[in-house]
Amino acid sequence: MGLPLALIVPAAAPAPGAALRAAALELIVLAGHLLLYPTGMRQEPRPAPSADPGPRPPALLLHGFADNRSVFVLLRRALGAHRLRRVETYNYSPLTGDLRTAARRLGRRVEELCARTGHERVDLVGHSLGGLVARYYVQRLGGDARVRTLVTLGTPHSGTAVAPFMDLHPVVRQMRPDSPVMAELSAPAPGCRTRFVAFWSEFDAIMVPTGTARIEHPDLLVENVQVTGIGHLALPAHPAVIAAVRQALDGPVRGLPELPGTASVA
Repeated sequence: MGLPLALIVPAAAPAPGAALRAAALELIVLAGHLLLYPTGMRQEPRPAPSADPGPRPPALLLHGFADNRSVFVLLRRALGAHRLRRVETYNYSPLTGDLRTAARRLGRRVEELCARTGHERVDLVGHSLGGLVARYYVQRLGGDARVRTLVTLGTPHSGTAVAPFMDLHPVVRQMRPDSPVMAELSAPAPGCRTRFVAFWSEFDAIMVPTGTARIEHPDLLVENVQVTGIGHLALPAHPAVIAAVRQALDGPVRGLPELPGTASVA
């Protein structure tokens, strides 16, 4: 099984005015996020080991470029409902100059989370660059031994050509389609044990082209989920996406070939 059928609808052309509505939603989400941004600047305190971390693997959430954990206020609340899983966020420094370094630090954070909760595997959810950091850890640093499911939201899996004026930043250069990091991620990854669910939207202005947020790799177990009428900033906050992410993590790890490789979430 892939995502629950209740959240899968036939793909359709965008309705008239959909781009304008998506842009308006982006502005609303941006305004709300700017208000919350100061609350997420510090690394969240790590709770003490718990005798009851929940029956499901803990989830660790990774923000995007120059962002912080405040972007996940709504998603975190939904994933942690009924205390079925421990949900935590991971702030990596906005001054990070190397995606690979961020991925190694993520690996240490995952090991600490496993040790503290008693779970052998975790689930990761990454927005934008956060998804790419998580994928590098899983695919290139042996993280598939620890990560059950990786969900990405608007992540440039094949690189993005947006904002060429930002190439002075080394991490932005690593997100370009012709970067060495992209070449490493396109290399063979036989036996990778992690399930990937990649959400992408035709109105994601940060993904150039928009299809770059899909994962296209023959060795990976992937479900690409097309989101309609939602822009880049709204992906971690939109109720339909939040519900789909929650159900993706609650579902089985294997058996994705039963459904098409691309679904749509309205």
